[in-house]
Amino acid sequence: MFSRRIALFFSAAALMLASGFTMAETPPEALIKQVSTEVLDSLKADKSIKAGDVQKIIALVDAKVMPHVDFQRMTSSAVGRYWRQATPEQQKRLQDEFKILLVRTYSGALSQVKDQTVQLKPSRPSSDPNEVVVKTEIRGQGDPIQLDYRLEKTGDAWKIYDVNVLGVWLVENYRNTFAQEIGANGIDGLIAKMAERNKAAAARS
Repeated sequence: MFSRRIALFFSAAALMLASGFTMAETPPEALIKQVSTEVLDSLKADKSIKAGDVQKIIALVDAKVMPHVDFQRMTSSAVGRYWRQATPEQQKRLQDEFKILLVRTYSGALSQVKDQTVQLKPSRPSSDPNEVVVKTEIRGQGDPIQLDYRLEKTGDAWKIYDVNVLGVWLVENYRNTFAQEIGANGIDGLIAKMAERNKAAAARS
């Protein structure tokens, strides 16, 4: 669905910290709003991305977006109770393959950018000062798209560890899929499944 790809793009855009300020200096709501707008402007102006240069898009996402995601927390949450059963080597493989999967998911959406804008929605205060959910709405052609972000403050930095796209939390969605695969084929089976999917996606690019 086109609107879902657009929504996934904005989840990448909100993660992208291409500006010159640090996360700790800016409230997470203002950070997501400002960075999303800046990223939108830069992507619309990039002729290579607009032309569908997949490798450039992947490099952009990998360099600018992924360093600001708490991948260990995201992966362990997606794997669920099986994470503790995995060996250190399996945990590393799971994290590596999950990262590639997300990079390509985000990258595949970047070329779909048109004239969308991001608007913040009212958020309820959290009882934990180090946890926050930032609610946004993507507006453009068609119906508005809901996008929410879970962020955690670790040290002096805010990091995103989950994204809600059209009412579905990303980690929860993967948790259900991963649990089924692990139940059928074990942790190594999940790793092999993700690696196979990532290789197939690379071959198409």
